[in-house]
Amino acid sequence: MTFTHRNKGTCSTQVQFDIKSGKLYNVNFTGGCNGNLQGISALLEGMDAMEAAQKLRGLKCNFKPTSCPDQLSKAIEEALETL
Repeated sequence: MTFTHRNKGTCSTQVQFDIKSGKLYNVNFTGGCNGNLQGISALLEGMDAMEAAQKLRGLKCNFKPTSCPDQLSKAIEEALETL
């Protein structure tokens, strides 16, 4: 199932991803630091969604209270609640 989340407080405006059998696939950010976010997306491919959310939760970008990975963790947790 494909999920889309509007990010808040980050340079990227949204993140889209699939969860199949509890695993993450096709993570794609809109905007943000393209190279870094492509790297994060590649590392997460096929990872257990809950494990990914736990690892990414709470990460901050510079002086912001959140980050693109933190927003992804929130999106994953919201998506898992709907499954």
